[in-house]
Amino acid sequence: MRRVLHSGQRARRTHIDISWLAGTAAQPRMGLVVPRFRHTAPERNRLRRRLKEIWRRDLQHAVPLLDVVIRTRRETYRVPFAALRADLLAWRDAVA
Repeated sequence: MRRVLHSGQRARRTHIDISWLAGTAAQPRMGLVVPRFRHTAPERNRLRRRLKEIWRRDLQHAVPLLDVVIRTRRETYRVPFAALRADLLAWRDAVA
Protein backbone atom coordinates (compact mmCIF):
# COMPACT_ATOMS: atom_id res chain seq x y z
CA MET A 1 0.00 0.00 0.00
CA ARG A 2 2.79 2.39 0.88
CA ARG A 3 4.49 1.69 -2.47
CA VAL A 4 1.31 2.58 -4.37
CA LEU A 5 0.71 5.76 -2.37
CA HIS A 6 4.28 7.03 -2.81
CA SER A 7 5.15 5.85 -6.33
CA GLY A 8 1.82 5.38 -8.09
CA GLN A 9 -0.26 7.56 -10.33
CA ARG A 10 -3.01 9.59 -8.70
CA ALA A 11 -6.47 10.77 -9.59
CA ARG A 12 -8.61 13.05 -7.49
CA ARG A 13 -12.25 12.28 -8.14
CA THR A 14 -15.25 14.20 -6.80
CA HIS A 15 -15.49 12.24 -3.53
CA ILE A 16 -12.38 10.02 -3.34
CA ASP A 17 -8.68 9.96 -4.16
CA ILE A 18 -7.33 6.99 -6.10
CA SER A 19 -3.70 5.89 -6.43
CA TRP A 20 -2.61 2.99 -8.62
CA LEU A 21 0.48 1.23 -9.83
CA ALA A 22 1.12 -1.74 -12.11
CA GLY A 23 0.57 -4.83 -10.01
CA THR A 24 2.58 -8.00 -9.62
CA ALA A 25 -0.28 -10.25 -8.52
CA ALA A 26 -2.38 -12.48 -10.76
CA GLN A 27 -5.39 -10.19 -10.33
CA PRO A 28 -6.05 -6.53 -9.52
CA ARG A 29 -5.86 -5.68 -5.80
CA MET A 30 -7.50 -2.91 -3.82
CA GLY A 31 -6.62 -1.29 -0.51
CA LEU A 32 -8.76 1.20 1.40
CA VAL A 33 -7.80 4.18 3.53
CA VAL A 34 -10.83 5.36 5.50
CA PRO A 35 -9.81 7.98 8.09
CA ARG A 36 -11.99 8.52 11.14
CA PHE A 37 -12.90 12.18 10.65
CA ARG A 38 -14.88 11.96 13.93
CA HIS A 39 -17.14 9.20 12.61
CA THR A 40 -18.00 6.04 14.49
CA ALA A 41 -16.68 2.57 13.68
CA PRO A 42 -20.05 1.43 12.22
CA GLU A 43 -20.03 4.43 9.86
CA ARG A 44 -16.47 3.68 8.72
CA ASN A 45 -17.31 0.00 8.25
CA ARG A 46 -20.40 0.87 6.20
CA LEU A 47 -18.29 3.07 3.92
CA ARG A 48 -15.70 0.29 3.54
CA ARG A 49 -18.40 -2.24 2.68
CA ARG A 50 -19.86 0.07 0.04
CA LEU A 51 -16.48 0.59 -1.63
CA LYS A 52 -15.66 -3.13 -1.49
CA GLU A 53 -18.99 -3.96 -3.12
CA ILE A 54 -18.37 -1.51 -5.96
CA TRP A 55 -14.91 -3.04 -6.43
CA ARG A 56 -16.30 -6.58 -6.43
CA ARG A 57 -19.20 -5.91 -8.81
CA ASP A 58 -17.83 -3.34 -11.23
CA LEU A 59 -14.06 -3.01 -11.10
CA GLN A 60 -12.25 -6.18 -10.10
CA HIS A 61 -12.65 -7.89 -13.46
CA ALA A 62 -12.68 -4.72 -15.58
CA VAL A 63 -9.37 -3.04 -14.72
CA PRO A 64 -5.91 -4.16 -15.84
CA LEU A 65 -3.53 -5.80 -13.34
CA LEU A 66 -3.17 -2.89 -10.94
CA ASP A 67 -2.63 -2.33 -7.26
CA VAL A 68 -5.20 0.32 -6.32
CA VAL A 69 -5.54 2.35 -3.11
CA ILE A 70 -8.76 4.29 -2.54
CA ARG A 71 -8.60 7.06 0.05
CA THR A 72 -11.82 8.60 1.26
CA ARG A 73 -12.26 12.23 2.20
CA ARG A 74 -14.32 13.86 4.91
CA GLU A 75 -17.35 14.40 2.67
CA THR A 76 -17.35 10.79 1.43
CA TYR A 77 -19.34 9.69 4.49
CA ARG A 78 -22.37 11.67 3.24
CA VAL A 79 -22.22 10.58 -0.41
CA PRO A 80 -24.87 8.19 -1.76
CA PHE A 81 -23.83 4.80 -3.11
CA ALA A 82 -24.67 5.81 -6.70
CA ALA A 83 -22.32 8.81 -6.57
CA LEU A 84 -19.46 6.68 -5.21
CA ARG A 85 -20.08 4.13 -7.93
CA ALA A 86 -20.13 6.85 -10.61
CA ASP A 87 -16.77 8.21 -9.38
CA LEU A 88 -15.15 4.79 -9.49
CA LEU A 89 -16.65 3.87 -12.87
CA ALA A 90 -15.39 7.14 -14.38
CA TRP A 91 -11.91 6.32 -13.07
CA ARG A 92 -12.16 2.78 -14.47
CA ASP A 93 -13.11 4.11 -17.91
CA ALA A 94 -10.18 6.54 -17.87
CA VAL A 95 -7.66 3.85 -16.85
CA ALA A 96 -8.91 0.90 -18.92
